[in-house]
Amino acid sequence: MSDTDGKKPLGLSGGALSGRVNQSFSRGRSKSVVVETKRKRVVVPKPGTQSAAAQNAEGGKREKSVPDAELERRLRALQNAKAREVEDEQRRQQEEKDREDERARRRAEAEAKEREEREREENLRAKEEEETRRRAEDEARRKAPAAAPARATAPSPKDVVSDPAAVEAAAAATPGSRGANKPLPPPTRRKAEDDDRAGRARTAERDSERRSGKLTVSQALTGGEGGRQRSMAAMKRKQERQRQKAMGGMVDREKVVRDVQLPETILVSELANRMAERAADVVKSLMKMGMMVTQNQAIDADTAELIIEEFGHRVQRVSDADVEDVIVSVTDHAGDLQPRPPVITIMGHVDHGKTSLLDRIRKANVVSGEAGGITQHIGAYQVTTEGGAVLTFLDTPGHAAFTSMRARGAHVTDIVVLVVAADDAVMPQTIEAINHAKAAKVPMIVAINKVDKYEANPDKVRTDLLQHEVVVEKMSGDVQDVEVSAVTGQGLPELLEAIALQAEILELNANPDRPAEGAVIEAQLDVGRGPVATVLVQKGTLKQGDIFVVGEQWGKVRAMENDRGERIKEAGPSVPVEVLGLNGTPEAGDVLNVVATEAQAREIAEYRHQAAKDKRAAVGAATTLDQLLAKAKADKNVAELPIVVKADVQGSAEAIVQAMEKIGNDEVRVRVLHYGVGAITESDIGLAEASGAPVIGFNVRANAPARSSANQKGVEIRYYSVIYDLVDDVKAAASGLLGAEIRENFIGYAQIREVFKVSGVGNVAGCLVTEGIARRSAGVRLLRDDVVIHEGTLKTLKRFKDEVKEVQSGQECGMAFENYEDIRKGDVIEIFEREEIERSLS
Repeated sequence: MSDTDGKKPLGLSGGALSGRVNQSFSRGRSKSVVVETKRKRVVVPKPGTQSAAAQNAEGGKREKSVPDAELERRLRALQNAKAREVEDEQRRQQEEKDREDERARRRAEAEAKEREEREREENLRAKEEEETRRRAEDEARRKAPAAAPARATAPSPKDVVSDPAAVEAAAAATPGSRGANKPLPPPTRRKAEDDDRAGRARTAERDSERRSGKLTVSQALTGGEGGRQRSMAAMKRKQERQRQKAMGGMVDREKVVRDVQLPETILVSELANRMAERAADVVKSLMKMGMMVTQNQAIDADTAELIIEEFGHRVQRVSDADVEDVIVSVTDHAGDLQPRPPVITIMGHVDHGKTSLLDRIRKANVVSGEAGGITQHIGAYQVTTEGGAVLTFLDTPGHAAFTSMRARGAHVTDIVVLVVAADDAVMPQTIEAINHAKAAKVPMIVAINKVDKYEANPDKVRTDLLQHEVVVEKMSGDVQDVEVSAVTGQGLPELLEAIALQAEILELNANPDRPAEGAVIEAQLDVGRGPVATVLVQKGTLKQGDIFVVGEQWGKVRAMENDRGERIKEAGPSVPVEVLGLNGTPEAGDVLNVVATEAQAREIAEYRHQAAKDKRAAVGAATTLDQLLAKAKADKNVAELPIVVKADVQGSAEAIVQAMEKIGNDEVRVRVLHYGVGAITESDIGLAEASGAPVIGFNVRANAPARSSANQKGVEIRYYSVIYDLVDDVKAAASGLLGAEIRENFIGYAQIREVFKVSGVGNVAGCLVTEGIARRSAGVRLLRDDVVIHEGTLKTLKRFKDEVKEVQSGQECGMAFENYEDIRKGDVIEIFEREEIERSLS
C-alpha cells in the first residue's frame, strides 16, 4: 500500500509525483524505498481533426490490413474516375460551344436573310416611289401649258384651302420645286400624315410577317386563328401565297389533265383520288347537281363522267372485267420455242386394265393402292423411256360416274391411248372416251389389252371400233393399234414407239421463258398441307415464289412436289406438280395463271368470285311466279332424300354429285345439300341435322368434334372408298321412299241366291261360291248387272250356323257386308286380296 494514500502528494502541481513504497522479502525482511511517478502530457485534438499519431496509427492499421495490390487497384480506379470527369467536362464544354456556334450561325443566317429581304423591299419601294414621282412630273408637264392662263386669275385662299387637289396640282406645277417641300394647308397636311402612318403600319406588318415566316409546331396546330387547327399543308400553301405576293403577284399553275379510268360504279372518294382533286370539291359539285351524297357513297358511271368533264379531265370507260387484262397473253416467237414432252391420257372402260398398263410402263404398282382396284381420280406421272424420251401420262377413271374427269383429261392432253380389253371388246365408257377424244380433236392410239388371255379376240375389238368410226391401221385406217398385255409386258415397247412417233408428228413445242400457265388436274384439302392442287404446266415455267390466280382462288407457290413426292424449285412445260400455297381449294379444270403482284391476284379472284355469285343468283332469279308455283306443286308430290357429301379430292366429289343427280324418278330423287373436299366437320353435322340427312364420306373421315356431335344429335355418317358401293346404297335408300305397289289378286266369285233378315245382324245373303274360294279377311265387291255398286269388307261369313274363315267352291254360305245392306237376289259378290310389292329404282 502506498504511503501517499490520503496525503497530499509531494512536488509541484502537474509535475512528478513521489512517495514511499514498502518492499517485502523472504524470511520477514522488508525495505522502504522512495518512488516517483511522471505524468504523461495529454494533447486534446480540436473537433473534426485527427492527430498525426492517430492518422499514422490508422494508416498503419490499413497498411497492415489492406494488400499492396488492392491499394494500387484503388489508386488506379481513382485516377481513371478523375480522368473521365475531366473528359466529360471537356466534352460538355465542347458541345456547349458547338451549340453556341450553331445558334450564332443561325442568327447570322436569319439576320442576313432579313437584311436581304429588307433591301429588296426598300428597292421595290424606291422603284415604286420613283415611278410615282416620274408619273406625277409627266402629268404636271402635260398640264403646265393649260395652267399658264390660269395664273392671271388666281383663286382666292379660301378656294385653295377648300380644294386640296388644286393645291397639289399647283405645287407640282411650280418650276424648280417639289410639291412635298412646299408648306401645305392644315387639312391637306393632316391627310398626308395619316396616309404616311398607314403606309408605315402596312410596311411594318409585312416585315413582321416576313420575320415570322418560319413555321413552328404551335403555329401549325393553332393556325393563329383563335385555336382553329389547320393542317401543315394549309400553312405551307399560305406561306407560298405570301412569298409569291411579295415577289410580284400570284403565278397560276398549269392545270394537269388526267385520264381517269371509270368503271360502272365508283366511290366518290375514289373518283376524287383518281382525278387528284379534293373530295370536298367533288361532293360540292354533286350537291350542285342535286345529289346529296357523301364521299363514301357510290355513284354511277354517267354521273361520274359529268363530274370528270366538269373538272377538266378525260374519261376512260373501263369494265369490271378489265381486271383480268393483267393476265398477259404472250405471243411466243418461233425462236423461243423448245421441244416439250407429250401429254398422254390413258382412257377406257372400267376394269379394262388402264392403271395396270401404266404400272407396267412405270415399273410401279399403283393399282394395289386403289380402293376396289379402280381409279377414283386422275393421276399424273412422268416416265422416262429406255431411249431417253420423257412422257407425261394422265390416268383417268373408267367408271360411269367420272365422265367430267375423262372430259377434263382429254382437254389437256396431246395424245389419247384408248385401252380396250380383248376379252370384253367395246363397252359404254369406251364409246364415251372415243367421243371425248374426238371432241378434243386429239390423235388416238388403240391399245388392245389382255391379249394373253385364252378368250382374247383382238379382231373383234377392231371390228367393233368400226361402228364408232375408229378405223385402225390393220383395217386400212390411220389410227395406230397395238396389242399389249399389262401382265406379261407384251407389246409395251411397240406402244411406246407408237407414242413417240405420234409425238414427233405433232411437233410439240413450248416457250419455257414466260409466265407459267397450267391446268388443274385435281384438287384436294390436305390436313397437314392445306389446299393442294395437282397442276399440269402447259406454258412457261412455274417457280417457287410465283404469285398466281386459279379460278376463284389465288396464292403464292410455297412448295412444289413432283409425281414421286420430291420437292422441286421449278416446273417446265408438260410437267405435273402438286402446288402448295393456295388460299382455298380450286375447282378441277380451272386454269392457273401467274401474275405480277399479290394485289392483282386478289383482285382477279374477288372479281371471279363475285361474278360466279351473281351468275348463280341470276339463274335462281330467272323464274316467273307461275314457274315457281308449278315447281312447288310438282315438288309436293316428289319425295326427296337429302345427303351431305365430303370427298378426298375435288374430282371425286364432282363425280359423286353427278351420279346422285341421275338417281330417282318422278316420285323420288336425291338432293345433295352440300358437297366439299376435306374431313367431315361439325358444320357438316349441323347442316345434316337441320335437314335430317345422312353424311357420306368418300375416302375421308370425321374429326373428333364431328363424331361427338353426330353421336349427340343422332346424325348417321357413312364411309365409302368405292363409288360402286356408295351409289348402290344411296339408290337403295331412295328406293325406300317409293310407295309400295298395290296389286289385287281375285280369289273367287259367289252368287246371291236368297236374302234373309236376321235380327241384330241385318240383311244376310245366302250365297253359292261359284268360283275359287271365299275368305272372311278378303275384300269384296258387290256387282249388279256387272256394275260395281259397293266395295268393302265382310262382316260375317257362316256355313250353316258356324263362323268360318273360308268356303270352298261349290259350297253354300251366308255373307253379311260391313255397313251395307242393299243386297238383292241375283247379285254377284267378287272376292279379292290386296298384295303390297316393294319397288326399287332401276
